[in-house]
Amino acid sequence: MTAQLPLSRCPAGAGRCPTAPYFTCSTTTSPAPSRPPEEDPLASDIPPQRLVPSSEPTLLGLHRFNEADAGAAEEALLACCGSHRWALRLTAHRPYPDIESLLAAASEASYDLRPADLAEALADESWMPQPLLGMRAPGSQAAHTALRAAHAAYEARFGHVFVVCLEGVAPEEMLDTVLSSIRTRLANDPDEERLIAADELRRIALTRLEHLVATHSEAGAH
Repeated sequence: MTAQLPLSRCPAGAGRCPTAPYFTCSTTTSPAPSRPPEEDPLASDIPPQRLVPSSEPTLLGLHRFNEADAGAAEEALLACCGSHRWALRLTAHRPYPDIESLLAAASEASYDLRPADLAEALADESWMPQPLLGMRAPGSQAAHTALRAAHAAYEARFGHVFVVCLEGVAPEEMLDTVLSSIRTRLANDPDEERLIAADELRRIALTRLEHLVATHSEAGAH
């Protein structure tokens, strides 16, 4: 029997919708998502992974990820970060012995994003169901109007959507946090802002990835 688990996009990361495709673990082959041609897409400093068998409930989700066919695994990873090269590298370096190793590999792959990879990932963020980060947070109409204007000013200056990791930020503080962050980062030059956006994407991807595996672990434990 094929095990199907819901793929959740972490709302704490960047407002991703919790409704997503199913992450299927089976011996059948799913078509891999299309990706741009690469000269060496798997070039990486990620060390070879050694799998240590474990039956711990907290690792059941990781086991499903390790055992999923390549197409399903890559699709799940693309829900965490929109760079195909990032998802391809993490898929190719399976199996991961523990969640820490997976997160370390994801972080390493994030630091190695090329300008085109970063642009691809940022473009993917614009397809979120709620692209204006913070607009769903509680706040006055004036505050929401100011936030909408700040988003527009940011996109006009840098040419991509604003991203920031909101993990650990209370809902009532999100609007002010996002607005303050946008206003501060508007003063950056494009090169500096590109580095900041890349690091925020890395943090968001790690949050989503950890949430994904944890969700699968809890489902498998019942």
